[in-house]
Amino acid sequence: MATPSNASHAIGAVLLAAVHTPLNILWTLPYLPWPTTSGGKLRQYHLLRTLANRGHRITLLVQSKERLLPEVKAHLEGIVERLIVLPRRPLKHPLTLAAAAFAPYPLLASVNGFAPKLERVFAALLESDWDVVQIEHSYGLQPFLRQLQAKSQPFLLTEHNVESSLGAATYQQMPFWMQPYVCFDQWRYRRWEKQALAAAKCVAAVTPEDALRMAQIAQRKVDVVINGVDTAAFAHVLPDLNSQRVLFIGNFEYPPNRDAVAWSLDEIMPKVWAERPGARFVICGYAMPEAWRVRWPDPRIEWCGFVPDLTLEQQKSALFLAALREGGGSKLKVLEALAAGLPLVSTLQGVSGLALQAGQEYKVGQTAYELAQAVIDLLDKGEAAREMAEAGRRYACQNNDWQISASQLETLYQKINHADRN
Repeated sequence: MATPSNASHAIGAVLLAAVHTPLNILWTLPYLPWPTTSGGKLRQYHLLRTLANRGHRITLLVQSKERLLPEVKAHLEGIVERLIVLPRRPLKHPLTLAAAAFAPYPLLASVNGFAPKLERVFAALLESDWDVVQIEHSYGLQPFLRQLQAKSQPFLLTEHNVESSLGAATYQQMPFWMQPYVCFDQWRYRRWEKQALAAAKCVAAVTPEDALRMAQIAQRKVDVVINGVDTAAFAHVLPDLNSQRVLFIGNFEYPPNRDAVAWSLDEIMPKVWAERPGARFVICGYAMPEAWRVRWPDPRIEWCGFVPDLTLEQQKSALFLAALREGGGSKLKVLEALAAGLPLVSTLQGVSGLALQAGQEYKVGQTAYELAQAVIDLLDKGEAAREMAEAGRRYACQNNDWQISASQLETLYQKINHADRN
């Protein structure tokens, strides 16, 4: 197994460059960051944890569709200095439905917006002095923007995807007769996205590609705070490369992950099974539809659902298949697979935002046939695939540890703090 010595050296260099003045941070979220059932939650949790460990004092303001359970409250209060959680109204609430149809804001912003109590709590918080106000997601900005502008409060907006483009994946789930509404909502999101990106003092994307697209939309500079992985947590994993188990992990509330499963089971794995009938496809993740078991009854499919400790499945698997055709940003599930030493087969979309070398650190395919052949090739190689897997592990350790991401955020915090000196 590769050692993290090179990673430690690279991370140490970044940390030495960071400014470690403890800051008072107000951080808003449109969901609870624990448990980490999605890539977005995973990012939030690890950045909050890492920054708190560096001494920053964080007040976390959350609007959540889920009830705050006592164990979740205790876990998060062990990280942040103050936790404030307000309930989000139900999706089918009359106000939400009316806003979705008639408001100037796009559907996703309407679902998370028009929250008077949240706005009042935020306004009261702004009466205090903050070194940094951090807003996550443009679709969560609507309840805060008026107060931020009234106070002339500079803020950091972090976008995990180019939301106006990502929406296409969600709209595909809508019936054809709703196409006029889809076009209307896409227009609303492009307009809102431009306004939101322009309003922030600093904007952070998770990949250089997304940063470039956002910069073009808003005609402004956009910085990058990369997605990361807790490399130490996966360093002990030694996958079973002779197991014939092909692994996929995702949050299945997210349409691109559902599409990846459907493509894998409809087109990719049947080609694999034609030549390797003993291969198994293992699917883990939150919000797995029960209908899938009926649609794909093959006994070689393992429906695992949400798995709190992914390493238990990673160490029993032979490779990770990221058959992603849609989405944006960089994929935390892919980074975790790399950090665990799993050989990776992926589309270019699956490794977006990562500078991986095809053929050295992963195998690439763009069609069902190419992906199936890549899977078969790695299954045949067994232990010989470990060299590629360890190259992927080294990449994740050297380039994507959460400590690097936290240092990038601290650099943006300094820019906001010294905005008056520009």
